[in-house]
Amino acid sequence: MTVYIDPPTWPGHGRLWSHLVSDLSYAELHTFADSLGVPRRAFERDHYDIPQHRYADVVRAGALEVSSREVVRLLDGAGLRRRKGAAQPRSS
Repeated sequence: MTVYIDPPTWPGHGRLWSHLVSDLSYAELHTFADSLGVPRRAFERDHYDIPQHRYADVVRAGALEVSSREVVRLLDGAGLRRRKGAAQPRSS
């Protein structure tokens, strides 16, 4: 299982956030997030939003640290990128 996380640089709700993604499947991503107790409501289109204070926990659990550009490249390469505003299939 390989999942990836970018640095917590995305502002929102008074915090900084990271994006947790898989380059294999949403099922792999959900399994990893579930193992850390990340609520499903943190899943947005093609990634989980991870607050800065959880970043180290996610990395310790096995997520590989990559740049934000690499997150996009990985999602695109795997065919898992879901752009904002586009019609979205149901997540599984």
